[in-house]
Order: sequence, then structure tokens, then C-alpha cells
Amino acid sequence: MKELQYLNKYFVKYKYRFLLGIIITIVAQIFRLFTPKLISKSFKAIEDFYKTNASNDIIKDQLIENVLLIIGTTIIAGVLTFLMRQTLIVMSRHIEFDLKNEVFKHYEVLDQNFYKQNRTGDLMSRISEDVGKVRMYVGPAVMYTINTMITFTIVIIYMYNVSPRLTLYTLLPLPILSFVIFKLSVEINKRSTIFQQYLSKISSYTQEVFSGIRVIKAYGLEKQHQNNISELALESKSKSMKLANVQSFFGPLMVTLIGVSNLVVIYFGGLMYINGEIDSIGKIAEFILYVNMLTWPVATIGWVSSLVQEAEASQKRLNEFLKVDPEIKNTNPNTSIIKGEIEFKNVSFTYDDTNIEALKNISFKVEKGQTLAVLGKTGSGKSSILTLLTRMHDVKNGSILMDGIPLASLNLYDLRNSIGIVPQDAFLFSDSLINNIKFGKENATQEEVFEAAKKAVVHDNIIQFNQQYETILGERGITLSGGQKQRVSIARAIIKDPEILLLDDCLSAVDTETEEQILNNLLEICKNKTTIIVSHRVSSAKNADKIIILEDGKIIQQGSHNQLVNQEGYYKELYYKQLSEKEVE
Repeated sequence: MKELQYLNKYFVKYKYRFLLGIIITIVAQIFRLFTPKLISKSFKAIEDFYKTNASNDIIKDQLIENVLLIIGTTIIAGVLTFLMRQTLIVMSRHIEFDLKNEVFKHYEVLDQNFYKQNRTGDLMSRISEDVGKVRMYVGPAVMYTINTMITFTIVIIYMYNVSPRLTLYTLLPLPILSFVIFKLSVEINKRSTIFQQYLSKISSYTQEVFSGIRVIKAYGLEKQHQNNISELALESKSKSMKLANVQSFFGPLMVTLIGVSNLVVIYFGGLMYINGEIDSIGKIAEFILYVNMLTWPVATIGWVSSLVQEAEASQKRLNEFLKVDPEIKNTNPNTSIIKGEIEFKNVSFTYDDTNIEALKNISFKVEKGQTLAVLGKTGSGKSSILTLLTRMHDVKNGSILMDGIPLASLNLYDLRNSIGIVPQDAFLFSDSLINNIKFGKENATQEEVFEAAKKAVVHDNIIQFNQQYETILGERGITLSGGQKQRVSIARAIIKDPEILLLDDCLSAVDTETEEQILNNLLEICKNKTTIIVSHRVSSAKNADKIIILEDGKIIQQGSHNQLVNQEGYYKELYYKQLSEKEVE
């Protein structure tokens, strides 16, 4: 139960609803207990009738009165039971809502290293399957536990008042029951944990397959992946069956033990009646009803125990993530005004997951409103500069300054809100085109969206679609071509109108003519913005105020286009190579 202690804060939050549910449960059980008493009284009245030869009308009136009282108290108990469920089960839905929000919020603040180390399917499984299991604990499990405890307490008190000796005989099987439940619960917890792990594996694998379905089809690997998922499903089925086998012991066990208790009541109660220790057969009937009132609570012990064990296994998996401390934290709660002056001072950076040293002693400065172009071969560290600027990772060696202030000292959210980034791998959401562009500015007008799309040279493409800007994109923007996705992503950054614009090789899928149009538009847009352009093309870099060339994480050249094109080195070679390729075209 240690893992489930994390949920106590939610019980405190909804304490009034929780306490109300307990009070309703107590009152409902009290009304339920009128029935055995009234039935006992009815038997007693019938016995007295035969002993005293009383009037038929008197016995009839008494029986009718008892029947009406039984019906009335049963209806009241039913209504109260309904209200109990409405109170406690609805509380569990509130907790489920809060817990899902907490998990999702925590996912959002976790850093890039976390997402590199954990698969998407596993994250989805925890926020859906695991939270669902936990809800069953805070709802049905808690409700039936309270109901069982209250029922046991009140019923045993009533039974004791009728006959202490017969109560003792009736409760004899319970220690056996408790021991068996404990042993089974331990086994259920073990098997439930394994089963949940396999569910995560299936979710992760299927999510990966669905995301890469085009590649799988292109390589004709459908059969292989079908076999893989079948193997995982069979393993999961095997673990599920092992869990179900243990859980299936509870039902028959409960029924058997309750049946034994009934036989004990009938046998010992009968002997006590014969010996004159009980004055009425109605007492035996009353006891049998009490025992049967305990049947459902006792039967639910196994089910509740199973729910608790499954919930603990699920909450343990949730706690593993909820206790992960994000590496990137907002250390400044105050508002930060970002102007856009950027300076790298002797920055070296190594990725923790791969141990690759991406940057080695990098130093450069970009004044507000200037444009910096970063060129270099694949893997030279170009994109790492942008990653560090947005604080997706923090530097350990050297320092990055924004307007003369260390990056980590700025308000993280103000920093990121002041940056518009177009990543190398353009990610679009499965939503309308207009909403994908407005992602950069949620309250943007339609005119602003059109203007941003025109500057990104994608407006003409969009209006050719049947639904135009209302066209719903497939997952990750699969509806669009690579070049169209990049241009929509550019429009999304433009509409944000940020102080800093970061373009990470975002024109790689665009033809040279379209690239030229976009670059000319960007010249106008970036006049008063600090801009960093990462590219493999000289055409994207030639108009920049400053150009740096990276190789193996180091700056090997820097200067303006005119300076670099007249120096021997990488930039000059690249310039003439791409110039000759353009002439051939």
C-alpha cells in the first residue's frame, strides 16, 4: 500500500465528499438491518399465535405492518445506496481527472533526455491504462471497503445482541478466509505488475508501427510485424490468464465459506432452539439473513483486494515518472524581457544519452536584429546550437548569455515565448491547416494567417485543397508533401512575430525558386529580429550579417559572405560547388 499513499492528497482534497459518502453508507446499512429484525418479529408473532390462539385479525395486522416496514426501509436503503455510489464513485472520477492532468502536466515539464529514454506507447499506457486502474481503487475499491467495514461492524453488533455464542460459531471460518485472501493478494500483486508491463510493451510497439506504417508498407514488412505483435499479444494473454487464474479462486472460495457459515447457523441454532437457549425460530431466520448480508461484502473482499493490488502496481509505474525530477527548470518566476542579443562563451556540450560531444569551445555573438548563418556538414553541431538556445538542454561547460544575462537565469517560459523556431523535422498536428498555423499565435485573425502563409509561399498550395485552410491533416501532417510541411511550419513561426527566429535547415525540401522567394520575404520579416539560420545551402546564408562554419563541433571559419567566399576553405568550396550545380540545372 506504500505506493498508493501518493493518492492521500486527493482524499484530503475531496474530504467533504468522502465523509458524506461514509455517513450515507452508515445510514444505509442501518436501514438494511431493519429487515432481519422485522422478519424475526414476524416469526415470533406466528409462534405466539399458535401458542396463545390469538385473533387472526391481530396477527394479520401485525404481519401487514411488518411487510410495509420492510418495503419502506428497503426502499430507503436502496435510495441511500444509490446516493453512496453517486458520492464516492463520482469522487473517483474527479480524482481520475486530476491525476491525468497531473501526469500530463509532469510529462510536459520533463526534458528531452526523458523522452529519448522512454517510448511514447509506454507513456500513453501509463496515463490511460494505469490511471484507469488507480481510479478503480479510489472509487469502487474504497467504496466497497468502507461498505464492508461498516456492514461487518453493525451486523456483528446486532448478531452479538441476539446470541453471542451463535455469533462466535458463525465467525469461525473468517480467520481462514483472511489468511487465504492475504496469500492470494500477494500473488495477484506480482502477476498484475507483470501484466501491466506487457500492456505497455504492446502499446509502445503498436504506436511505433502505426507511426512508421508507410515505411513498413514500402518494405513489404507487414507479415513480419504482424508476427511480432502476435507474439507480444500471446505473451500478454499468457500473463493475463495467469492473473485471471488466481483471481478466479476468490468467488468459489467466498461462496463456500458463506455456505459453511449458513450450515453452522442452522445446525448450532437448531440445537440451541431445542435446548431452549433461543426462544424463537425467528432468531435463526434473523441470523441467516445477517450471514447472507455479509455474503456480498465478504465476496467483494477478494475483488477489492485484486483491485488494490492492480492499482498499487499501476501507481508504482506512475510514481516512477512522477518522481522524475526535470533537468530543465524555471529558476526565475519573475517576468523576463527578451530583446534578442545572443552570446556563446566557450560553450562545450555533450549529449548524455550518446556521450557525443556536439560542441567544443564555441564562442560567437549576435547583436539584436542581426542574422547569423550556421553551416557545416551533417553532425557538425549546427542544430545543437538551437537546442541550447531554447534550453532543451543546459550547458555544463561555458555560458550562453541572452541580453548579457545567463540563459538559465531568465524566466524559461518568457524565453521560449520570445523564440520562433522552425525545426528541421517539421511537425504538424492532426488538425486543420489554419489551426496548425495559428499554433504560433492562438488569437490570430484569418487575415494574419493568410499573410503568414503568403510570406511562407504556401498560400497558393493551400487554396487549391478542397477544404482550403480547413483541410484536416493526417498524423504528423502526412497529408502534405515535405516542402509544404516545412512552409506551413515557417508560417507558424512568422505569425508568432517573435524577437528571435531560429530556422533549422527548414528549406531542405523546397526547390531553389521557392527558397529564393521565402528568403526574400524573410529579409523583410527579420529586419528587427535576431535570426539564426542553420543550413546546408549557401543561398540561405549569403545575406546573413555573420556566418560561422562548424566542423566536428568546432568553428573553423567565420565572417560575412564576401569575406568567406574570398577565403580558401569549406565555405568557398561549398559556394562554387552549389553555384555549378545551379548552372547545370
